Amino acid sequence: MENSFPIYIISKGRAYNPMTCKIFENANINYSLVIEPQELKKYQEKIPVEKIITLPFENLGLGSYPARNFCWTDAKLKGYKYHWIFDDNFCMFKKWINRKRIRIENITDALVYVEKYITKNNIDIGGFERPEFSILPPKKPFKHNCHVYSAMLIKNELPYRWRLKYNEDIDLCLQVLHNKGSTASCVYYMAKKIDTGQKMKGGNQDELYKGNSPKKKLLKAKMLEAVWPQYAKTVIRFNRYHHYINWNIFKTK
Repeated sequence: MENSFPIYIISKGRAYNPMTCKIFENANINYSLVIEPQELKKYQEKIPVEKIITLPFENLGLGSYPARNFCWTDAKLKGYKYHWIFDDNFCMFKKWINRKRIRIENITDALVYVEKYITKNNIDIGGFERPEFSILPPKKPFKHNCHVYSAMLIKNELPYRWRLKYNEDIDLCLQVLHNKGSTASCVYYMAKKIDTGQKMKGGNQDELYKGNSPKKKLLKAKMLEAVWPQYAKTVIRFNRYHHYINWNIFKTK
């Protein structure tokens, strides 16, 4: 499928299982895999070289945000209004069918569905809800002015950029909403990922989460609170330090 907007998949340390790429390959959808140059040989064993973009840096120790900003700049320079950016650990897409969350193989309809809604309503950031956060059949196909997770359609003209080592997706959404912009997450179609650090090695494990002690978890939560004290609070959730944000304060629909 020729995409309306470019699709970028950022990956590190997961050449052994380029999970998100497989989904797009199976659906015959064009994408670009964005990796650091020192890993090119490993990824070439699994992904066609013409679909690989190598970054102009390596091992910065800053997490994924430099790679995300690279993709944003690339899409903007190519003249696109929006771009997609996906994490590399998505394992499936689902859709509500007959009040059940059913796995779908043809994800073209899901992408087009979100693209049409986001562009028609001039929304700044759109994306897919994770199935674990969409438990009941939705009354409406989209949630508005909320946190959009790791499958994101971003308007290129926005003046904001990725900037945090941790919780970078939350920070970007807050930049938009704090400045009266808009986000929307599709709950009719959903994208499921493997949680980082639980079932899939690689990603930012070595740089960010290795030895993920309570002290490091506290620091991670406190970083978000330091940037957004008016919205983010550090609490104990799920028996660990975690951030808490009441996204309802941004809702208008």
